[in-house]
Amino acid sequence: MAERRAFAQKISRTVAAEVRKQISGQYSGSPQLLKNLNLVGNISHHTTVPLTEAVDPVDLEDYLITHPLAVDSGPLRDLIEFPPDDIEVVYSPRDCRTLVSAVPEESEMDPHVRDCIRSYTEDWAIVIRKYHKLGTGFNPNTLDKQKERQKGLPKQVFESDEAADGNSYQDDQDDLKRRSMSIDDTPRGSWACSIFDLKNSLPDALLPNLLDRTPNEEIDRQNDDQRKSNRHKELFALHPSPDEEEPIERLSVPDVPKEHFGQRLLVKCLSLKFEIEIEPIFASLALYDVKEKKKISENFYFDLNSEQMKGLLRPHVPPAAITTLARSAIFSITYPSQDVFLVIKLEKVLQQGDIGECAEPYMIFKEADATKNKEKLEKLKSQADQFCQRLGKYRMPFAWTAIHLMNIVSSAGSLERDSTEVEISTGERKGSWSERRNSSIVGRRSLERTTSGDDACNLTSFRPATLTVTNFFKQEGDRLSDEDLYKFLADMRRPSSVLRRLRPITAQLKIDISPAPENPHYCLTPELLQVKLYPDSRVRPTREILEFPARDVYVPNTTYRNLLYIYPQSLNFANRQGSARNITVKVQFMYGEDPSNAMPVIFGKSSCSEFSKEAYTAVVYHNRSPDFHEEIKVKLPATLTDHHHLLFTFYHVSCQQKQNTPLETPVGYTWIPMLQNGRLKTGQFCLPVSLEKPPQAYSVLSPEVPLPGMKWVDNHKGVFNVEVVAVSSIHTQDPYLDKFFALVNALDEHMFPVRIGDMRIMENNLENELKSSISALNSSQLEPVVRFLHLLLDKLILLVIRPPVIAGQIVNLGQASFEAMASIINRLHKNLEGNHDQHGRNSLLASYIHYVFRLPNTYPNSSSPGPGGLGGSVHYATMARSAVRPASLNLNRSRSLSNSNPDISGTPTSPDDEVRSIIGSKGLDRSNSWVNTGGPKAAPWGSNPSPSAESTQAMDRSCNRMSSHTETSSFLQTLTGRLPTKKLFHEELALQWVVCSGSVRESALQQAWFFFELMVKSMVHHLYFNDKLDAPRKSRFPERFMDDIAALVSTIASDIVSRFQKDTEMVERLNTSLAFFLNDLLSVMDRGFVFSLIKSCYKQVSSKLYSLPNPSVLVSLRLDFLRIICSHEHYVTLNLPCSLLTPPASPSPSVSSATSQSSGFSTNVQDQKIANMFELSVPFRQQHYLAGLVLTELAVILDPDAEGLFGLHKKVINMVHNLLSSHDSDPRYSDPQIKARVAMLYLPLIGIIMETVPQLYDFTETHNQRGRPICIATDDYESESGSMISQTVAMAIAGTSVPQLTRPGSFLLTSTSGRQHTTFSAESSRSLLICLLWVLKNADETVLQKWFTDLSVLQLNRLLDLLYLCVSCFEYKGKKVFERMNSLTFKKSKDMRAKLEEAILGSIGARQEMVRRSRGQLERSPSGSAFGSQENLRWRKDMTHWRQNTEKLDKSRAEIEHEALIDGNLATEANLIILDTLEIVVQTVSVTESKESILGGVLKVLLHSMACNQSAVYLQHCFATQRALVSKFPELLFEEETEQCADLCLRLLRHCSSSISTIRSHASASLYLLMRQNFEIGNNFARVKMQVTMSLSSLVGTSQNFNEEFLRRSLKTILTYAEEDLELRETTFPDQVQDLVFNLHMILSDTVKMKEHQEDPEMLIDLMYRIAKGYQTSPDLRLTWLQNMAGKHSERSNHAEAAQCLVHSAALVAEYLSMLEDRKYLPVGCVTFQNISSNVLEESAVSDDVVSPDEEGICSGKYFTESGLVGLLEQAAASFSMAGMYEAVNEVYKVLIPIHEANRDAKKLSTIHGKLQEAFSKIVHQSTGWEFYLVDIFLFDSMKTSVVLFFLKAMFPS
Repeated sequence: MAERRAFAQKISRTVAAEVRKQISGQYSGSPQLLKNLNLVGNISHHTTVPLTEAVDPVDLEDYLITHPLAVDSGPLRDLIEFPPDDIEVVYSPRDCRTLVSAVPEESEMDPHVRDCIRSYTEDWAIVIRKYHKLGTGFNPNTLDKQKERQKGLPKQVFESDEAADGNSYQDDQDDLKRRSMSIDDTPRGSWACSIFDLKNSLPDALLPNLLDRTPNEEIDRQNDDQRKSNRHKELFALHPSPDEEEPIERLSVPDVPKEHFGQRLLVKCLSLKFEIEIEPIFASLALYDVKEKKKISENFYFDLNSEQMKGLLRPHVPPAAITTLARSAIFSITYPSQDVFLVIKLEKVLQQGDIGECAEPYMIFKEADATKNKEKLEKLKSQADQFCQRLGKYRMPFAWTAIHLMNIVSSAGSLERDSTEVEISTGERKGSWSERRNSSIVGRRSLERTTSGDDACNLTSFRPATLTVTNFFKQEGDRLSDEDLYKFLADMRRPSSVLRRLRPITAQLKIDISPAPENPHYCLTPELLQVKLYPDSRVRPTREILEFPARDVYVPNTTYRNLLYIYPQSLNFANRQGSARNITVKVQFMYGEDPSNAMPVIFGKSSCSEFSKEAYTAVVYHNRSPDFHEEIKVKLPATLTDHHHLLFTFYHVSCQQKQNTPLETPVGYTWIPMLQNGRLKTGQFCLPVSLEKPPQAYSVLSPEVPLPGMKWVDNHKGVFNVEVVAVSSIHTQDPYLDKFFALVNALDEHMFPVRIGDMRIMENNLENELKSSISALNSSQLEPVVRFLHLLLDKLILLVIRPPVIAGQIVNLGQASFEAMASIINRLHKNLEGNHDQHGRNSLLASYIHYVFRLPNTYPNSSSPGPGGLGGSVHYATMARSAVRPASLNLNRSRSLSNSNPDISGTPTSPDDEVRSIIGSKGLDRSNSWVNTGGPKAAPWGSNPSPSAESTQAMDRSCNRMSSHTETSSFLQTLTGRLPTKKLFHEELALQWVVCSGSVRESALQQAWFFFELMVKSMVHHLYFNDKLDAPRKSRFPERFMDDIAALVSTIASDIVSRFQKDTEMVERLNTSLAFFLNDLLSVMDRGFVFSLIKSCYKQVSSKLYSLPNPSVLVSLRLDFLRIICSHEHYVTLNLPCSLLTPPASPSPSVSSATSQSSGFSTNVQDQKIANMFELSVPFRQQHYLAGLVLTELAVILDPDAEGLFGLHKKVINMVHNLLSSHDSDPRYSDPQIKARVAMLYLPLIGIIMETVPQLYDFTETHNQRGRPICIATDDYESESGSMISQTVAMAIAGTSVPQLTRPGSFLLTSTSGRQHTTFSAESSRSLLICLLWVLKNADETVLQKWFTDLSVLQLNRLLDLLYLCVSCFEYKGKKVFERMNSLTFKKSKDMRAKLEEAILGSIGARQEMVRRSRGQLERSPSGSAFGSQENLRWRKDMTHWRQNTEKLDKSRAEIEHEALIDGNLATEANLIILDTLEIVVQTVSVTESKESILGGVLKVLLHSMACNQSAVYLQHCFATQRALVSKFPELLFEEETEQCADLCLRLLRHCSSSISTIRSHASASLYLLMRQNFEIGNNFARVKMQVTMSLSSLVGTSQNFNEEFLRRSLKTILTYAEEDLELRETTFPDQVQDLVFNLHMILSDTVKMKEHQEDPEMLIDLMYRIAKGYQTSPDLRLTWLQNMAGKHSERSNHAEAAQCLVHSAALVAEYLSMLEDRKYLPVGCVTFQNISSNVLEESAVSDDVVSPDEEGICSGKYFTESGLVGLLEQAAASFSMAGMYEAVNEVYKVLIPIHEANRDAKKLSTIHGKLQEAFSKIVHQSTGWEFYLVDIFLFDSMKTSVVLFFLKAMFPS
């Protein structure tokens, strides 16, 4: 069969084409996706399944049973099965803010209250997946943990950085310079100076044992040990994660439900001082929102009076409770805005006279005049004293002021903690109240966004301010209402305030305003409970002030709160007869009608008792229709009865003391019953007032009811306005919720008839009412629904699990409850959009599931299944009531029993179990059966008694799988209103979901995540409470439930497939929800079953894909789906990493093969296994199911033929990258043996990436001179498989994004390629390659070696190509680059800003932009320089490797250092992995016959890595490997890969001049051994000599920062090796080495000197001559330098000298041509030229180490040809002619004429003879001849030109 693809091992394209044909026949849709159907797998061995379809998964549970691993413990054991403590159910006590819990004291409570309290106090029921944090969603690579993993990295030394650091070795150098004498001081031309310099140099350290004859195996072992030591274990810790948004698989743990607070503000009241101090003054503070016209906090009462003033009231005031002495308060503001005011109101003791009169003294007296007005003040004091004695318990309004809160906050500025002092007075009012000033501040400081959407105002971070309020306005008796207050406040903000014209009361109130600290000490809640951290009860407390938010706040209740606020507003006694003028209202909360029934529940104000039985309103003097501004706060009893009511008594207070006149006279009565039809009565009331005491039993009636024989004010009209507001987590204040809770509780209590509103519901119509109340929940207000969300959902779930029995019939409410839940959840989703996470999960619902939801009756701490249970007192056939469980009872996992009948286990397993047990227990004596339970596990629930499984199942199925109706229900019904049926919630939920349709199904789909998570938690709880968490997975859930799950998953998958184009957002949510659900199921269910669900989803997607023109959206959804499933924390275990790919039916593998790594894969079957491990074969995809899916997606999407999937490359690569980097950092897999198992799951990745070589981004482009290698000739490719595209073409197809060729020229575009491959982005390619390296690093070497053995030469070369690319990809960039990138990013951000501005200002339109871009005028991406560029692209995020920089523009020096450190370590580790792999390849191929081409490839990668920027650590290992390679295969370098020999010499020589001594040591050792091995092959090392000499020339010529001192050291080291090499001491080798080294040293010195003497032509020519002499053994180089000299002479018109150089050149060419070609007419060699100059004999090639010209790469220049020789001679003749040396012209033509004659070139001959004629004519006409004599003397020593010139100048100075 034809060769297969790389990862499928040589699959033929024709097969794929045929398959496509067949399939496209079956599917009429678009053929685009069919292209991915390349068949994979060993066709003879297994049936094939196309990659685009999922295979049947292995039955994981069965597999684990049939393939036990014979390891009892140890790391491998943990890979096989999930840990036993994988899932835990934890009951975590909820944090209570207060020292004592806020539960009411009453013992007898209404069931609803009891449920509420349970809901606020029970422990959180949390399911913990203990290892969840190890899944990929929490990959440290994508979190901040990356930095921790990078701690302690060694600093890698790079030469580029050393050089960059500049003078690090300058001193060293100066020292060297001093030791080695300067060139100028020594005579040149001799070897002496060179030897002198070298002798003075110091060698580098010699490598120990380098010259020993060690066996290759031993060398390999040592090299391997050294390479493996001190390696960085986690490769991904060094590689930045790909740029992604929040990873899709990360599910954040929801916040714990807790009490809501807005932004908190601490207000401290410091002092209040008036001009005169004559009486006590009482103050209160509250917040008002002018815009909303709403009071947004309760009142805070504080008392700043002196002890003396307080003393005046002693008779009237009981001793003050510490809680009423607070002077600081914490206000909470959820919606801060510019309209919030802090209003301060003052009251004083009631006295005769209206407010104006009473305030007068405060306005006219000044403190300064105290002595002057002493008498008047005394009089005032005594009056005040009298009023206090007599009227001390009554108050009157006095004054008020307001502070514009945002003014203070904004002028205090942002958080700098020294406080600001602000004074507010009339004088400055203009400034401080001006709205303009305020808005300008807001404009300047853009305030942080807070909870409020509109006016963002931040109260959390301003500077504390101390305010001094200096002015108060006196209260107007007729303008006390809130409406009046809002007008005043609105007016205050205007510049021309009316208030400013009023005469103020001068005073000084000092208050501090600051952001509240996180946990203030000594704090009291609004209920006066102490908040935690209350070290000392005697300290003056701070009060938390209850907020009344300006708009609805949607937060579920979590604490018990039950407060009532009463606001008397106005009274109209204008039409009342009799004297009633100074009116006060006494308010009482009564539990009966007797006056003694007043309850002490009214909160005290300041400096009084904590609670009192009555409260009085302030009196407005002589006003029959007063307004009130009181707030009376009441602590409501938990349970209210019909007799609880508010009683208002109106009194006339007589201010003047008259005889026989009582202090207070009652003038009217009215009341408000607290309950109306069972609901709390709140709101606005306008009540009639009775003139006499109400009659008996009045409290159950409303005062609006005309009671017979009563007298009313103003004919029973409403004359008293009052508002009652409740803040309660007990009373829902919503009629629909109230009705629902009332009905459910009535059912529980079995109390009929039920009174709801005006209705009395009898038992017979209860069912309809219940159903209608469930569906009416939709009409309820959202705010109360959210507040009572936890309880509401609990009750709905209870109705699903325990259908009620009504009138003897079981009523199934599952469907109604399911619908109600779906609609509530959708309402929350739509209305609370700010609360969603990235997956669209509402945080309130997520936290309900996570913390609150549990199966009813599964409370570990409840003493009985009853009251502790979710249904309040739902009992199991028992009437006994147990008390509320004590908080201390914390039995973990206790199995509770019914407390009336010890024979009944807590959870009957089926509807009639309990019935039987109740009836049966009478006849059986089981009284002791449960007594000694002996702990939680003594008797599993439901274990006794239980019916047979079959009968249960049959019964369950019989009634349409709804709970069956039992015979004895009527008997039970006499006991309780609930049938003790316990349906399992997850089963019922799955069933309801499967059978629902229409809008219900739609709303369930919209919020599928909620039901999925609910189902999973229910399943876990069920397993936990039935002790099944350790049970075999196959027996955990009944079959019918699994059928429902399968049906559910299948229909949801089909929804995704059919709707993904229409409802994109919804389908995305549904897709992720389904994936998370399956991920969860893997932790609790039969995993094989879950795999089959995954397969069914895949199948649906696949069948849809065939018909889609553009499949990418659906494939993208599938990738998300897969990525979430694979984020499971036991992903590795799920893939059966320890299974060796045996066909599933075979017996279990032997222990040795399963556990030992070295087990031989000798048999044929085992070879097949190896192949299967590296391919996406069917066995691989079945047994490593999830890994198979991941790699299949990768293969399909990266397939160049996959149309329309290009956009998904990054996504699929990121998925693989994320998985691998997660395994890399996982502490469970840190053991190398385990890592090898994990890597085994990804072996096919190597093949997949090998397939993509042509598409990978070409990182080698940045090395300008080096293209990507093409290891193999085109025809080799084609011989492998006729249909294969040649690599050259493939590379061309994979050309860059623009048709201009930026790739190396060898990748030519051919017209045959139909379509260009798309090249991956640099980032994607880099991610793929790091994944490849990870697999190569961690995979088992023996397995890799065996696989390499099976690979064809073509495929191995592909692998080497890949490694070559990796070298370039992970090359160290160097600190300089990081610094440059830093500045570039800064510039880029500026450019982007400029562009943005340009676009916004409209100077460039979109069309122009497009045109400009298409012409390529946009700048290239800034990464171009460092990482290769893609032109004409937009700014591509994935092209900018340092995109992280954009967040923070300028990096600190330390950050740049850190980046360079990591990059250096990554480069080192990556290259070491490549080196490890090369070693494996070498070991593999050394035994095969086709090793040459592959070894050449290995060498190429090795050389390429030497050419890149490498660390000292890597280079040491690299040189060691190179030495081993040369010693194993010397003929490879010296006979076959001669080009590479040249390359190697160049690389070694370059590293010999390194500034780092270790690199020099290793490089010189390698170079020495190279010479030695070359010598040993043929007794000379001419090749290496020549290559080294040539390399030196190119190095010196091209390298910018070349340093001769370092090279001199290396040359000295080589010399030292030669001297110490005892073995070769007797041969010519040491001398040859010495000659070479000295020659190199001279060339080196001269070349360096040449650079210095650029301006001195004579010296320059002399040096050039000496260098050319140094290249005696390298004809090509000598020729080059001779020509260079000729050029230099010609430039200076020294034609005779130029001609001599050209003659020498010609002689050199002739010498080697005579060796190459036997042509009689050519000159025999340099002898022919000796007539022109005797020095020409220098060019003879006679020494022992001359290289033969037929060797590749020698004498290959254009001059070493006949025409080249002719050209040189013609040039020489022309130069002689110009120099006037006509005799020499003749000699030159003597050599030329025979050549032209042989070629019969008459034209040339005619020209030559013409020239000769001219020359001889000139000789004849020559006037004198003595100059020639001189020239003869000197000139024929061809190169002594400087001397000649010297003499000529001396003789002819002119």
